[in-house]
Amino acid sequence: MNTKLISKTLNQNQNAIISRSYYTNKTNKATLYSKLSPLGSTPSLEPELDSWIQNGKKVKVAELQRIIHDFRMRKRFTHALQVSEWMNKKGICIFSPSQHAVQLDLIGRVHGFVSAENYFNNLRDQDKNEKTYGALLNCYVQKRETDKSISHLQKMKEMGFAKSSLSYNDIMCLYTNVGQHEKVPQVLNEMKENNVSPDNFSYRLCMNSYGARGDLEGMEKMLNEMEHQPDIVVDWNSYAVAASSYIKGGLTDKAIDSLKKSETRLDKKDGTGYNHLISLYATLGEKTEVLRLWDLEKSTCERPINKDYINIMASLVKLDEFEEVEKVLKEWEASGNFYDVRVPNTLIIGYSGKGLYEKAKALLENLTEKGKATLPNIWGKVAAGFFDKNEVAKAFSCMKAALCLYEENKEWKPNQKVITGILSWLGDEGSAEDAEAFVSSLKNVIPMNREMYHAVLKAHIRAGKEVHGLLDGMKTCKIKEDEETKKILSMMQK
Repeated sequence: MNTKLISKTLNQNQNAIISRSYYTNKTNKATLYSKLSPLGSTPSLEPELDSWIQNGKKVKVAELQRIIHDFRMRKRFTHALQVSEWMNKKGICIFSPSQHAVQLDLIGRVHGFVSAENYFNNLRDQDKNEKTYGALLNCYVQKRETDKSISHLQKMKEMGFAKSSLSYNDIMCLYTNVGQHEKVPQVLNEMKENNVSPDNFSYRLCMNSYGARGDLEGMEKMLNEMEHQPDIVVDWNSYAVAASSYIKGGLTDKAIDSLKKSETRLDKKDGTGYNHLISLYATLGEKTEVLRLWDLEKSTCERPINKDYINIMASLVKLDEFEEVEKVLKEWEASGNFYDVRVPNTLIIGYSGKGLYEKAKALLENLTEKGKATLPNIWGKVAAGFFDKNEVAKAFSCMKAALCLYEENKEWKPNQKVITGILSWLGDEGSAEDAEAFVSSLKNVIPMNREMYHAVLKAHIRAGKEVHGLLDGMKTCKIKEDEETKKILSMMQK
C-alpha cells in the first residue's frame, strides 16, 4: 500500500467525518457549476460568485456544497475554500459543524495548520464537536505534525470524541507516512482496548506496516484476523496490499494468489481497482494479465478516463512493451477524451528511459504539428538524452523547443550542463543567426552570462560579422574580458 494510496484513502476517510452533500441535479449543474468549473487558473472565484448574485440569479446551498465537494475531489482546494468562505461571508446559510469541518480541512490544506487552529479556536463551543475536532486532527496529520496529532487525539479521547475508527486511522496514516511503521499495530491494539472496532482501512494500514518491515508472517496473521471478523468484508484493496507485500518479499506465487482474490472482490466498474491490479501485475512482469485486465476494464467500466490510459501505458512501459503502448496511445487519441499532456508524456518518458530519443523527439514534434501542448521539461529531458549521446545538433533542436515554451511554464529550469555544451557547440559550429536566436531565448530563462556572450562572439567572428555591440553588451552586464574572451577576439586577426 503505497504512500499515495494511503493519502488518497486518508482523504476519503476524513470525508466520512464531514458533510457529503452532493447535489446532482443536472439542470442546476449547468448553471453556477458550469460557470465556475472551467475557471481553473483564475486567482479568485469571488467576482464570478458576486456577479451571479448581482444578476439576480439564485444560489442554492446544496449546489454550493456540491461545487465545494467537486473542487475538493479534483484537488482544487483554493477554489473550494473560496466558495466556502464566500458562502459563509454572504450568510447563505448558518454553518453546521459539518460545514465548519469542511472549511477547516480546506484552510489546513491551503494555508497550513496554524490558520486551521485559529479558525477552530474561534468557533462557538457548540460547533466544536467530533467533526471539527476530527478535521483539525486531519490537518495535523496531513502536515505530518506528529506531536500535535497525538496531543490532539488525546484531547479528543478525554472529551469523548474518539469513539470511531476514523481518528485512530488518521494516526496510523501519520505513522505510515513518517516511516514509523512499527507504531501502527500499537494503535490498532489501543483501538481494541478502547472498544473501538477497527474497519477495513484500519486493518489495511496495519497489514501495510508489517509488509513495509518485511514481516510477512505478521501481515498474514493480520489478514487472517481480518478475514474472521464477522462485521468486516475483506475488499479488493486489502488483498492488493497483501499482494504488494508478497511482491516486495519475492513470493510471486503468493502475490498472484492474492491478486486473484482481489479481482474476485473488485467492483466491476471500479477503474481505480483495475488500475491498481494492472500496476501490480506489471511489477510481476505479467504482460498477459496486464492486457487481460485492461480489456476487462474497458468492457465493464463506462469508459476509460485519462488516468486509466496513463496507468496502462506506464505499466506497459515497465514491461518494455512499446508497441502495445503505442496502440494504447492511438486508442486514447480516438477516445474523445480531453487532451491531457501527461498521457503522451508517459510514452515519451518511456522512450527516453530506454534511450529511444529519436522516437521521443518524433512524438513531440507530431504533437506540436497537431497544435497540442507539450512541456519544456520533457523537451529538455530529450535534449539531455541526445547531448549524452554526443548528438548536439539534435539536443540543440530540442532545447530550442523547450525554451519557446518557457513563458507558459516558468518553474522549469534547463539542465546547465546541456546548456553549456550547446553554447560551446554553437560558438564552434553554429551559425551566427542560430547562436543569436538561442541566446535571445535563453536570456528569458537565465541572466546573460559570459558563456552566452562567448558563444555569440565566436559565431559572429567565424561569420565575419562585427562584434562591437556584443562587447558593449558585456560591459553593460559588468562582464569583464578574461583570457578566454581575448583568445576568441584574437580569432579576428587570423
